Amino acid sequence: MNQETREIPSSCYGVLERAAAEGPLAEAAEQVRVLGYATIDSGYTQSELQDLSNAFDEIREAYVARHGQAFLESLDELNNIRLMLAYGDGAFLRLALNEHVLKAVGMLISGKFVLNQQNGVINPPLENYNQGAWHRDLPYQHFVSSTPLAINALFCMDDFTADNGATFVLPASHRMGPFPSPGHIRKNAVQIEARAGQFILLDCMAFHSGGYNRSVRARRAVNHVYNIPYFKQQIKIAGVLDGVLLPPHAREILGFDFQEPLSVNGYLESRRKPGT
Repeated sequence: MNQETREIPSSCYGVLERAAAEGPLAEAAEQVRVLGYATIDSGYTQSELQDLSNAFDEIREAYVARHGQAFLESLDELNNIRLMLAYGDGAFLRLALNEHVLKAVGMLISGKFVLNQQNGVINPPLENYNQGAWHRDLPYQHFVSSTPLAINALFCMDDFTADNGATFVLPASHRMGPFPSPGHIRKNAVQIEARAGQFILLDCMAFHSGGYNRSVRARRAVNHVYNIPYFKQQIKIAGVLDGVLLPPHAREILGFDFQEPLSVNGYLESRRKPGT
């Protein structure tokens, strides 16, 4: 019997507290808190998705030409495009500032947050790739926190299916310090199928892995990590983009307002209130 035909009880007793989650984004945020993952819609039209798809392929071709295929292969970087928002006409900067994903992240991370990284990810057909192994997006860490410190928002450029290597996740593993046992993984791993244009949200402490792509086409995605401003960015975005024309909210999300001062005077100036 599947989820649609089950009659799920709606009443309860002995309950003193209940979480409130009204609307798709709030429900997704609740699921991330409990299970460590969820999906949300980006709000893009089919035409906008096609434009993003075309831009992705153009940027990847230029990226490989610029850095050299052999060099990228030597670093195991051929299937990644680092900081996509630094290229093209701003389409991927707008993707990083997508209102749906920022609203969802704001429901999960208490206080301020910044974009840590934005990377194109290609899962090639019929071969292993570097994201096809269990990991956290805060790697080498084995602690848990009461609220999320970082959220992964994986934008599905293509449909994510079991056939093309959709992401696997270990539900609630963001609540456990150590990596689970092989038996636990076999029994509990879930593969997240999603449509092109959706974001897969993950608590960055949830263990996850790309699947093996058994199809004949590459499966593309754009990974974003948003975190509290106490972690350094993978690449200093303020050193890549000109922030002069960015609106204040975008400057904050991209980390312009959280650069470390270079001196004591610089620190004191950063504390100065406007107009003083």
